[in-house]
Amino acid sequence: MNEVRVGLVIEDDQDIRELVRVVLSQAGFDVHTASTGSAGVMSARELNPDVITLDLGLPDIDGFEVARQIRKSSDAYIIMLTARAEELDTLMGLEAGGDDYLTKPFRPRELRARVEAMMRRPRASSDTRSVPDEADPEMAHNGLSVSAGSRTAVLNGKELKLTRTEFDLLLALLETGRIVRTKADLARRLRNEPYDVGSYVSDADERAVEVHMGNLRKKLGDSIQAPRWLETVRGVGYRLAPSAQNN
Repeated sequence: MNEVRVGLVIEDDQDIRELVRVVLSQAGFDVHTASTGSAGVMSARELNPDVITLDLGLPDIDGFEVARQIRKSSDAYIIMLTARAEELDTLMGLEAGGDDYLTKPFRPRELRARVEAMMRRPRASSDTRSVPDEADPEMAHNGLSVSAGSRTAVLNGKELKLTRTEFDLLLALLETGRIVRTKADLARRLRNEPYDVGSYVSDADERAVEVHMGNLRKKLGDSIQAPRWLETVRGVGYRLAPSAQNN
């Protein structure tokens, strides 16, 4: 039997809250709602949701701080909903722990499509963490060990706390090694689309990849000038840095 997927809507506008609740319900989620940031943080801790929609303009705590607090205890996918069109707000939301964003007003169909694309991506579970999978060997590179099966990344004996989006980007580079992946390639990977599918990728989608890669680099303690894991190919994209023995 499939587990019921849980959705959490954190939104102070009653009309939008109800709209998002209906969209997620139709997508098969057991949906809970919160009208304030503090209530949303508490609900995220109690419910362990699969996906969270988060309004940036909440009355008590701004959405950036809500995302940061949620990220301390949850790996849920977070979709930021914002009435602000400024790129800076979007980037701040992604840096705070958001996985994706939509600008209000948005089409319900687009929200559902983004949620369903996220849910097609694997999620770690307590079962996969405890049982090694011989068919899914760990990938190791310069002291970093990554398991796709358990969705864990361990560096110097310590497990990194990565968001699902950060993990997927890291895994993509490990899988393809020194082959350069464009930002559009990686954006499609996050949609669970094949690299060779020519679907539209916006400038904002590519900028989001840049932000997520920046967050990932910080958590790895990696250097842009002398990378051990994430090498930026200026004007193109990213690839895995050379192995230490090749330096």
